[in-house]
This record gives sequence, structure tokens and C-alpha cells, in this order.
Amino acid sequence: MQKYIDKTKTYYSKTKSYVILHKTISIVGLIVILLVGYWGYGKLTSTSGETRYVTATVAKGTIISSVSGSGQVSASNQIDIKPKVSGTITGVNVTPGSNVKDGQTLFVIDSTDAQKTVRNAETNLETVKLDLEKFEKTPDDVSVLTIKKAISDAEISKTDAAKTTKDSYRNLLNTSVAAVSSNSSDIQTPPTISGTYIKDQEATITINIYQTGNGAYFTANSIPAGIVTGSGNVTTVVPQPIGDSGLYIKFASASTNQSNWIITLPNKSATTYNANYTAYQDALDNQKKVNDTADLTIAQNNKNLNDLYQPDSFTLRTKQLAVKQAEDTLLDAKTSLSDCYIRAPFDGVMATVPAQKGDTASSGTTLGTIITPKKVAIISLNEVDVAKIALAEKATITFDAIPDLTISGKVVQIDSLGTVSSGVVNYAVKISFDTEDDRVKPGMSVSAEIITNVKQDVLMVQSSAIKTQNGSSYVQTFSTPLATPATGNQGSPSLTPPTNQTVEIGVSDSTNTEIVSGLKEGDIIVTKTITGTTTTTAKTTTPSILSAVGGGGRSGGIGR
Repeated sequence: MQKYIDKTKTYYSKTKSYVILHKTISIVGLIVILLVGYWGYGKLTSTSGETRYVTATVAKGTIISSVSGSGQVSASNQIDIKPKVSGTITGVNVTPGSNVKDGQTLFVIDSTDAQKTVRNAETNLETVKLDLEKFEKTPDDVSVLTIKKAISDAEISKTDAAKTTKDSYRNLLNTSVAAVSSNSSDIQTPPTISGTYIKDQEATITINIYQTGNGAYFTANSIPAGIVTGSGNVTTVVPQPIGDSGLYIKFASASTNQSNWIITLPNKSATTYNANYTAYQDALDNQKKVNDTADLTIAQNNKNLNDLYQPDSFTLRTKQLAVKQAEDTLLDAKTSLSDCYIRAPFDGVMATVPAQKGDTASSGTTLGTIITPKKVAIISLNEVDVAKIALAEKATITFDAIPDLTISGKVVQIDSLGTVSSGVVNYAVKISFDTEDDRVKPGMSVSAEIITNVKQDVLMVQSSAIKTQNGSSYVQTFSTPLATPATGNQGSPSLTPPTNQTVEIGVSDSTNTEIVSGLKEGDIIVTKTITGTTTTTAKTTTPSILSAVGGGGRSGGIGR
């Protein structure tokens, strides 16, 4: 043991002496080792270049679309009353100087067509609702039996057509059945053939005569072979069966010297052959038509029967959309009917009433003018935004000078003519206040949000998640949630890239966009992709290279 210790001391002493004698080389080597270690540590702990994804879950909510504009408060309000629809004026309920109340009917335009449209829309809605209800309804016994009977009737029609064809063919084969001598010069009276040929196959039957000790006999054979076989007595009294063919033969003579006889089925030389052949071909054609019709009927009713118990999801969705479209059509029809009744947008006094009963009104025609001391906001909208709004739409108004005040209102006038400034067309829009506030003064700056659409309980995603390519919209999705981001990091990494999913979008607000199709509630989508950001997985203090080498002091420096 002492020997091992002495040997170790000797090795250590030599190493120390070598380091002292080769101080520069030793220090450089140490620096290289530390640099390599530091580089390797950075590689293991750095996430530089790693792609991370910020995700969200598709959910349902309410989207409120709006158009914003700015302007000023006006001290008084003067509104020209103009209709949205065209037609004959059937009612003028005011005169110049009349006091009017907000919502009061001022003018009436002929609503006959509009009422008819509403009735038709109501009827159509009821029809599609009944159709959907019937489709979703549990099948009753009558419906099931009706469908099954239709299938059974179709099967019977096929059987009947097949029987008709078979009977027609048998009739063709039995065309003037007769026996002729195998010897064309024979003048013997041929035997009489009776019965009905039942083999339903063309054949030629040969009757051969032979003599035995007990008298004359015959044998029957056919071509093709095996269709008809048999034998019997040659007799002139009782018809003998020709095998199991269904035919019988009675000879004119019992002599064994008579010729052999041939029966050809069908007898193509008979005068009735062509008529029977035509009847058979007609039966074949009719059978094909009956089979095609019956097969279609059976397939359709089998599908109907299946749909009774398990409605097709695509058809169900189609019928549900038909109801939604009918509801929208009815709403539009009622809106058009309501537009036939022009109402006061606020309290005021009729300054002028140029319209008269019987006049023809159209969009842009001024029917009357209302004035009021009530304050209004006059804002400016560009040509794109003004096309999105309509009279009577709700608005919210805020004031730069009164940050804590928000007043609701509604659109009461939209200028028909715009003004051009720097190549941009703007339109003035007047918004009446639902309530008055003494703090609001004429000339104050205002901002207004006009609500153009409200959709509740719709699928929606953050607008930043939607991308567009070649005119189509899509989002990126993950099939499963990603891991929780590491502390201090935004987003989570994923070894599997997201999948592009095409979507159909609807309305949007400043933050969210409606998803009409392509996604379902609970799907995971990417809202932000982060690439090339360097983060460190752990905050570990790395020793300074210089402090490791020099110990932080200047003594013992290189070249001392």
C-alpha cells in the first residue's frame, strides 16, 4: 500500500513540475477544454431556432360587427324623411307644423306586394319546418308498411314480367307443332301431335319406329341430346306421351314400315311463327323495362326505409339549412313590409310635407322634413363603411371631452351624395341620441360605433388565426393539446407541425371571426407562431473563463 502511495506522489510531483515548466501550454489547454465545455452546454440548453405555437380552443360566442366613425355634436337636427322602398303613397298622416313623436307613422306606401311576400315566406317556412319535422320523426307503422308494400309490389312486377316472357317463349316453341317425315319424298300421313311442349328450350325431336315380337314401338330422342327421351307403342287409338316433353303422338298407321318422324321446336315454317316471335321479343323488352323500373323503386324505397330509422346526416343538415334560409327570407320580407310604413326617427315638428296621397315615391324622394332641438352626432364614413349600415341601426357614442360618458343612439340619416377629399369619398351620417346629457355641448368631438350585425352562439376564432391563400381561408390545427409552455416562454414547441384546415368565414369584429364551416367546437387552432427566438431552459450560472483560469487576480499571469 505504501508503495502505491509513493508511486502516486511521484506521478503528481512530475505532473506539477511539467505544468510549472510548461505554464503557457497548460493554460491554453485548460482554456480550450473550458471553451468546448461551454459550447456544448449552450448547445444542450439553448432553444435558438425552435418553433413554438400559441394555441387556442374553438368556442362559441357572440360576434358584434360594427362600423366606426368620428365627427362632432350638432346643436339641432333636421332630417329629410326618405323611403327605402318604391311605390304609391297610400297614406299621409301629418301636415306642416304637426308635432310628431319618435316611432309615429308619418307616411304609408302601398304594401300589397310586401304583404303577399310575407305570406308566401310564412307558408314556405311552415312547409320546410314540417319537412324537417317529418324527416326527424320516429317512423310510424303506416310509413314503414307503405314503403315495404312498394318494395313488394316492385318485386311482384318483376316476377309477373318474367312469367309473361316465359309464357311468350313457350308459346313460340309451341308454334304449330307437327311431325314431318325424315324422308322428304314420303307421302305417308304424318302422326298427330298434341299437348304442350314444356321443356322451354329449342330442340329437334326424332321419332324412330321399330318392330318387336309384341308389335311396333317408337323411341324419341332430341338434339341437343337429353332434352327429350322416351319410348312408347305405335298406336292409332290412344295418344302416347313423347317422354316428359309434354307432347303426345298418335300415329295414322300402326305399320312398322312407316318413316321416322321429326318434330322441330319451334316450327319456323309455320305461318304464325313470325307473329309469335315478335310477341316474344316484345315480352323481353317489356321485362327489361319493368326490371329497371322495379330495381330503381326497390333501391329508392330501401333508402327511404333506412332513412326512417337512421336519417342521413347530410340530408338532415340540408333540411336544417332550408329552415334557416326560410327564416331569413321571412325576416327580410317583414323588414320590407315594415319599410312601407315610414316612421319618425325622433320627436320633432314637421317643417315641410311635400308628399301627397297618390304620389309615387322612390328611394331618394323626400316625403317630409322634421326639425328638432335635440342634439345629434354627425360623423363621416367612407364609401366602403357607409354601404354596410342602414337607417335605424343602433350605435354607441363616446366623447373625447367626457371619457366616462357613453350614449346609445340610432342612425337617422345617411347622405345620398358624398364629398370627395384627396380622392376619398366620404358620406355624412346623422345619429340621434337616445338620452340627453347636459355635459354634451355642440361642437364636441365624438366617436361612434354603428352595430351592423349581431350573431349569438356562433363558432368563432381569433382573427389572427385565419390565413388566406389563393382566395381561400384556412387555419392551422393540432389534433391534441400541446404541452404547457415552459416558465418564461410564450407558446409550446411541437415535433409534429400543424395541419392546414380550410374554413368558411362569416362576420367578424375587431378581435374575432365567425367560422361557418370547417371547424367544430373544441378544436385546437394556432393563433401565433414564434420562430428563431432564443430562450434558455434553465438559469444556471456559468463560471467565467477568465476567473477559472486566473482565479480573478493578476498575479501568476502569463509571461511572468
